[in-house]
Amino acid sequence: MKKIIFVLFVSIFCQSVFAQKTGYWDKERATYKEIMVSARDRIVVETDDFPAGTTELIYRITLLDDNQKMAGSLVSVLKSIPDPTGISQGSAGAVFLMSKISGDDKCKYAIFSKSDLAKNYGTTGETVDACLVQNTAISKDAKRLSIDKSACLKSNAAKLYFGFESSNWIMKQKIVLEVVPWVDAKLSRGWTLENRKNIISQCKTSALARKMANSDDFCVCIAEKIQKQYTFQEFQKLLPMEQTKAYKDFGASCFEETGIAKTVFNDLRTKASNSVKNGDYSAAIKTYNEIVNQGKATATDYANLGNSYLLTKQYAKAIKVLKEGEKKDDTELLVKINLAHAYLLNGEFAKAKSIYKEYQNQNVTDNLSWTQKIKDDFQAFAKAGIQNDNFDKILKLIK
Repeated sequence: MKKIIFVLFVSIFCQSVFAQKTGYWDKERATYKEIMVSARDRIVVETDDFPAGTTELIYRITLLDDNQKMAGSLVSVLKSIPDPTGISQGSAGAVFLMSKISGDDKCKYAIFSKSDLAKNYGTTGETVDACLVQNTAISKDAKRLSIDKSACLKSNAAKLYFGFESSNWIMKQKIVLEVVPWVDAKLSRGWTLENRKNIISQCKTSALARKMANSDDFCVCIAEKIQKQYTFQEFQKLLPMEQTKAYKDFGASCFEETGIAKTVFNDLRTKASNSVKNGDYSAAIKTYNEIVNQGKATATDYANLGNSYLLTKQYAKAIKVLKEGEKKDDTELLVKINLAHAYLLNGEFAKAKSIYKEYQNQNVTDNLSWTQKIKDDFQAFAKAGIQNDNFDKILKLIK
């Protein structure tokens, strides 16, 4: 039974830890203001600028009689709360955040996200455009506002404007306003949704991304690496050529990490193969060379590139790339047989004969013999208008 209780305790503890938000109460940029409001008057007070990444805030309003002092600041209260999710939105949470002291005076208040709306309130008392209104006069109040649920923060306001209306018709009032922002650690780096979208949009216009059927994962990977390396402000300050290099360097890494490289190069191989089937050997050569230039060519790619060079009567180039193919895999017989063809068509009969003889008892693939492959290739050469007096000699040699 004790074991079961222990397991449940650990499970609940872990869930609580992982549910916590990653961030901090920014006490350095908290607002603390003592305001004097004349009898029956209205006044507007603006908060300090919120730090980048502010997603929630706690505010507390306390009315004091003359000579009263705050018992404890809102910042000190929040030190014991690890993140905003630990604050109940009900009355219990509000009582916990309340000042331990307040005067007899009361006031009404409204909160605005724009200065012009707040200014209009100061003149007319109009609260229609306020994001929060407290029409019942209070002596103290405390609330949590979040970007998910409060209109005050949904507009990405850099600060808020508190409008107070005195309920004392004779004496002035002393109001203490405290506002403490909660800063999301990730968003504090300046990577808002809009900024992240811009990075991904720029990525999608790159030459590499345009070759992909779906570049979403690739561009998200680049965006994540940029966000990890730079704050938004730092990235914006880079020279255009430095930003381009960042995209290129991170792109090379993401190209491999996301598995897109395999898909892209397989698509290129399919494209080249279709070009060969359609007799467009120039297009096939261009596509295979693209794979070679990216350093992703296999021995088979070199064999196919060499074959395309043969069919366009570019024998010296065929010999060159087929020798590169041998370095990749000296056992790939598709490379060997095309190299023999290249030597033969280039007038180097002795070299060709040596290769033809060496592998005549082997299979090029699982079900295609070396001899049959030579016969098939010679027929393809003839169809392409390539003739050689030594074709018959080679066929007799390998019988």
